[in-house]
Amino acid sequence: MNKNDLKNLKKWFADYVSAFYTDDYNYNFALNVKKGHTMRVCDNIVMIGKKLDMSEPDLIIAETTALLHDLGRFKQFKKYGTFNDMTSENHARLGLREMAAHKVLSVCLKAEKKLIVKAVNYHNSLKLPSGENEKTLHFIRLIRDADKLDIWKVFLEFFHEKNNRQNDVFVLDLPDEPEYSNEFIEALHSQTMASTKDMKTLNDFKLLQIGWVYDLNFVPAFQVAQSHNIIERIEAVLPQKKEIAEAVRHAKDYLKMRLQDPG
Repeated sequence: MNKNDLKNLKKWFADYVSAFYTDDYNYNFALNVKKGHTMRVCDNIVMIGKKLDMSEPDLIIAETTALLHDLGRFKQFKKYGTFNDMTSENHARLGLREMAAHKVLSVCLKAEKKLIVKAVNYHNSLKLPSGENEKTLHFIRLIRDADKLDIWKVFLEFFHEKNNRQNDVFVLDLPDEPEYSNEFIEALHSQTMASTKDMKTLNDFKLLQIGWVYDLNFVPAFQVAQSHNIIERIEAVLPQKKEIAEAVRHAKDYLKMRLQDPG
C-alpha cells in the first residue's frame, strides 16, 4: 500500500458512509458521531505510530486499520438500531464481512491484508489473541490504544452533557441509576479488564472505562490519558463513595507506574 491507496480508501469510506444517511436527524447524528470517531482514531494511531518511530509503510497500514476498524457500525445501526454488540452482533465481524463484500483490501499485499484483517478482528476483543506473532500483536495493540483514546473523549462528552437525549444510543441504553456492580469494583482492585456482558447500569460502564487503562499498551497513549485527566474526569461523574474512590485509586496508581516505568 502507498499514500495514494490510502487516499482512495478514505474516499471510498466517505462514499460508503454517505449511502447510509436518511432524512432522520437523530439517525444521521448517530452515524456522524461514528464517522467522526473513525477520523479521530486515524489521527490517534498516526500520532502513536510516529512517536514510536514506525516506518511510513507501517503507518499507512496502521491508519488503514483505523479507517476500517468500525466499518461494521454503520450496517449494525441500520439493521439493529443499536451499537450494542450484545443485543445485535459483533461489529468487528460485521465489518470484516463488509470489507470482503466490497473487496476493500484488494490493493493490499497479502501480508498487509492479513495484518489489517487481524487488527480489525481483535480491536474490540476483551483480550489479545494468543499464538500471534509480535508484528501482528503490535498492530492490534495500536488500534486498541487509538480506539480507546477517542471512545474516552466521546463518552466524557456524554457524561458531562447527559441531558442530550441524542446521546442515549452511545451508552448502550444502560439505565442511569445510582447502583453499580461489584464485578467492576473488583476488576479495578485486581487491575484487570471487566467484561461488557456484566454491565447493568451506566455506572458500570464508567467503571469499565476507567479499567481500560489496564489494557493500554504504548507510552503515548498513557501520556494522553494522564494529560487529559481521563480517570479523574470519569470518577467525577461516579457516585462519591469510599468504595469507588479506593478502587479507582488502583487505576490511578497503575497509570502513574506505567509512566514512570514504561517497560
